[in-house]
Amino acid sequence: MQDPVLREAGGIDEIDVARAREYSLLSTLLMGSPGAPMLERLAGLQGDGSPLGLAHAALAAAAARTDAERTAREYFGLFVGIGRGELLPYGSYYLTGFLHGRPLADLRQVLSRIGIERAVGQAEPEDHAAILLEIMAGLSSGAIPAPPATEREIFDQHLAPWIARFFADLEQAASADFYSSVGALGRIFMEIETQAFLLSQ
Repeated sequence: MQDPVLREAGGIDEIDVARAREYSLLSTLLMGSPGAPMLERLAGLQGDGSPLGLAHAALAAAAARTDAERTAREYFGLFVGIGRGELLPYGSYYLTGFLHGRPLADLRQVLSRIGIERAVGQAEPEDHAAILLEIMAGLSSGAIPAPPATEREIFDQHLAPWIARFFADLEQAASADFYSSVGALGRIFMEIETQAFLLSQ
């Protein structure tokens, strides 16, 4: 799997590097279905007895029992569909019931302030879960330079109000198999992040 975080993480705290890797992994899996090489790497993940470690082990087991064609069909059913997928992974939708709502406008103001622009050719709006998680990976690794309070601001205002519900929905989605384990990993990681930000206040 791609790990751009590692190339940018020199001098960053080890915990923040691990956090950035987790954000990057979740972002990659939500932006598109994994191909065979990535599934092979995911199948080799090791987990300890912690909730996050067990979620890693479950993701590894899910990757080992599937293949790229099955995960592509699953991804299509969950996020694309005929007309629309089973889930809509957008902050505006979860917070207002509509796409391209006020939460997206507010997020764009924050991103503009720190110099993050929408990539040319990027069809998804910035409040897509994968894009927000990619931004968090960049902030926590130092790959995206920003004032120290920015990471907390984006998490508290643009992820915490909805992302755990999204991951819980993904974990329980009717058409999810491999992606159920992605949902569980995301839910547990977001719980850990929420507690960590609360403790650091």
